[in-house]
Amino acid sequence: MTDTLKGKLIMVTGAGDGIGKAAAMAYARAGASVILLGRTQEKLESVYDAIMAEKLPEPIIHPMDLATADIADYEELGTSIQEQFPALDGLLHNASILGSLGPIEYFPPESWLKIMQVNVNAVFLLTRALLPALAQSADARILMTSSSVGRQGRAYWGAYSVSKFATEGLMQVLADELENTSSIRVNSINPGATRTEMRRSAFPAEDPATLPTAESLMPAYVYLMSAQSQAIHGQAIDIREMLARVQNDHASAN
Repeated sequence: MTDTLKGKLIMVTGAGDGIGKAAAMAYARAGASVILLGRTQEKLESVYDAIMAEKLPEPIIHPMDLATADIADYEELGTSIQEQFPALDGLLHNASILGSLGPIEYFPPESWLKIMQVNVNAVFLLTRALLPALAQSADARILMTSSSVGRQGRAYWGAYSVSKFATEGLMQVLADELENTSSIRVNSINPGATRTEMRRSAFPAEDPATLPTAESLMPAYVYLMSAQSQAIHGQAIDIREMLARVQNDHASAN
């Protein structure tokens, strides 16, 4: 994957750990400069150090708590990127919170509102603020992280499930708007069961050793940010299927 994303600028939300950290590392290894956005400064600094230890393009740290950021915070970030860089070439919406699991009848309203703020409102506000910078790229990508429970409702998954249905809707609306007016490509991605802390919280009895690591999925994440994925737009993608396709194409090329 070396140089696949050379010269590109990509923002990753939730970049401090899990899939976000793995994606930030993978994009940097593919030649991109990465903006690390997340809630916890120490975690972002750890990812920064890991990238620099490999002598990869220097990343940028931008701490932001999506649960509490206001409209002005997003607009300031969008303006800052436009002023400092020629373009933004990619945006991976990875940050999400699981919150409570349980029946709708007893779902805590405070938890519902927070989940919607982080998983839906923040995605809208950040995308809206960054679209002008993305429009300056000749080949930009927006990837919105969804879930199987955002494509088929499942009992007791509450606000998380509903938030991911909203993510799918936002992706479809934006993709349709940009279809004939922009080179920006917008897709949703379902990582599937992955060895992360969120998965552990949802399935505490599950043996994490039976699950693929976040790192193992990264060839698909890099491919979807690359020029090779230019024809993929407005699609609800299963990362495992995309990974198999990428691996098959690589094997055929060799």
